[in-house]
Amino acid sequence: MARNAEKKLKAGDKAPAFFLKDQNGNVFASENLAGSRFLVYFYPRASTPGCTVQACSVRDSLPDFKRLGLKVLAISPDQPEKLKKFDEKQGLGFTLLSDPDMSIAMAFGVVGEKTSFGKTSIGIIRSSFLIDEKGRVIEAWYKVKPEETVPLALEKNGAE
Repeated sequence: MARNAEKKLKAGDKAPAFFLKDQNGNVFASENLAGSRFLVYFYPRASTPGCTVQACSVRDSLPDFKRLGLKVLAISPDQPEKLKKFDEKQGLGFTLLSDPDMSIAMAFGVVGEKTSFGKTSIGIIRSSFLIDEKGRVIEAWYKVKPEETVPLALEKNGAE
């Protein structure tokens, strides 16, 4: 039987709190973002083609996010060492968080069955969330394409 994610989040829901290690091995607490708007996106695995496209798109848009007062976090099941290599190789410059047991991904409702090359597995469903200053979801995008993360976040953030 497949492991199911928690219910999906929607606008107005409180975003789950978390404590995760970043790419440098430091513990990052979501409570540190209180009073800030942020984009958090979940991706399956560092250094894969789709995840690289997504991360580089975010990297290239960091000036736009900064201008709009929007912080960015990315979460995957990868260990901090792998995240650090990904960050350094791509020059990402934003926080990558490690969720190896996918407990935070489950809390956000982004874990589910995936089929790749005819093989079914349980993993991260690429998803993005725009969170407001009070920790509430402004918008949730499930099954987002790598190239859609930035335009959706910028459009929604600019429209608020």
